[in-house]
Amino acid sequence: MNMDCLPDPEQLVAALLAQLVPALSLDAKLVGIHSGGAWLAERLAAELPGQHELGSIDVSFYRDDFSRVGLHPQIKKTHLPFEIEGAELLLVDDVLFTGRSVRAALNELFDYGRPASVQLAVLIDRGGRELPIEAQFVGARLTVPRDQSVVLARAATGHLSLGLQPRQERADA
Repeated sequence: MNMDCLPDPEQLVAALLAQLVPALSLDAKLVGIHSGGAWLAERLAAELPGQHELGSIDVSFYRDDFSRVGLHPQIKKTHLPFEIEGAELLLVDDVLFTGRSVRAALNELFDYGRPASVQLAVLIDRGGRELPIEAQFVGARLTVPRDQSVVLARAATGHLSLGLQPRQERADA
């Protein structure tokens, strides 16, 4: 697969918005998984109708492969400026692969409280699950070789782009 085969992430954001508008409450809180999920959550919060508080989460310390692969070189700070207890949450990630990042995010969220519900939105679902995790809202489903990673990038203008790169030892989302 070459980069020309990847869908336009701007169109995928529009597809996610079309799914979310009728399904998401007007006060659901959005939590993006660093980095690409946080970028996507920012975009969705700005374009969804209603008042959506925005948070971000870094799952590095919650990953089950932490002891094997070590820390991600660019740790971000978890920022949840609202009460998790009893909240309706939309967890947002850029690429869903093995399900391990989402599992780690859920573990971290529950350390802050027990939400009323958690739904998952992803820009890309590439299959290859190792855990029983499924997104309710998906921009696109792609088949990508296991030795490749789908990478979301954001330009200074906020424009999103997708690329492929060789997969490193660290497990992808």
